[in-house]
Amino acid sequence: MDPVSASVTIARPQEDVFEYLLDVANHAEFCDHYLVDWRLTREDSYGRGAGARFRVKVPMNRFPWADVTFSEVERPRLIVERGRTGKYNRIRTLGTYELEPVGSGSTRVTFTFETQPGNLADRIGESLGARGWLKRKTTRAMRRLRTILEEDRGRGSRATVAAG
Repeated sequence: MDPVSASVTIARPQEDVFEYLLDVANHAEFCDHYLVDWRLTREDSYGRGAGARFRVKVPMNRFPWADVTFSEVERPRLIVERGRTGKYNRIRTLGTYELEPVGSGSTRVTFTFETQPGNLADRIGESLGARGWLKRKTTRAMRRLRTILEEDRGRGSRATVAAG
């Protein structure tokens, strides 16, 4: 699927926004309207190598589970997450958070998401409206991120470790 992007300007310093996003457990708070049942893939949810597994609430999706791992971190401007989803985890995913300072004390956050389908069946499945659905959900997630960081409200639940 071609990349889908959503941006938002948050009235917080770049370093504060970066620190919040660098903890993958926090992502469940602003993405829980379409990504549910979050579980961390390791105990340390912060920094490079941190990851999570979750279920994507896509209509008529038979294989809803996905996972992401922070693969690249460039303080305080870039977080790259790589993952897999779909049947047998054959669809590769790439998500990028880019942060840039705007004005005095504000930060522009741009999230870009793209997939690399494993075969023709996966490409056909994505072509049935997945791009528009994902754009709407991602845009809402970015607005929720702004509300959480600016007003400290609208928080969902944080992700936890799957097994004890």
